[in-house]
Amino acid sequence: MVKKAIAAGILAGLVLVAIFQHFYNIEQPQAIEASKATTGIGAGMAAPTFTLKNLAGEEVSLEDYRGKKVMLNFWATWCPPCKEEMPAMEQFYKESSKEVEILAVNLDPQNNVKSFVKDNELTFPILLDQDGTTQQTYSIISIPTTFIIDEQGLILKKYIGSMTYDQMNELAK
Repeated sequence: MVKKAIAAGILAGLVLVAIFQHFYNIEQPQAIEASKATTGIGAGMAAPTFTLKNLAGEEVSLEDYRGKKVMLNFWATWCPPCKEEMPAMEQFYKESSKEVEILAVNLDPQNNVKSFVKDNELTFPILLDQDGTTQQTYSIISIPTTFIIDEQGLILKKYIGSMTYDQMNELAK
């Protein structure tokens, strides 16, 4: 009886070890991929292209702005630093839209983004990342995050956090 109990315990242990090794070997490559994703993209890299819908339901592509400098901003309606920088972005857009286009990619389109835009009197383009694909492509882990993209589609600068009007002007130079 004792031998059977010991044999059953050893067998159960071997099964658990086999299961652990199976899952460990499958998940290890995914962990490597996740670590690559957290490095993100930054200055000197080509800006990944994307196509998203704006608030009117029209498709807008980053490629549409090739030949013009772009301030690509990732934000959400619930984010206090995002809300804080919106008036500065609006002022910057009104004064600099001939030189720099703003594309503000909203990451929480399930919320009432149209109402937020209306309440804050925003006139720059707002794009909706419905499925989070663009957020993943740009490895956005903190918002707001802003990229300055040159006329050829290269990322000049990446800025994480809320920006002031003066910082926007400085980054856009």
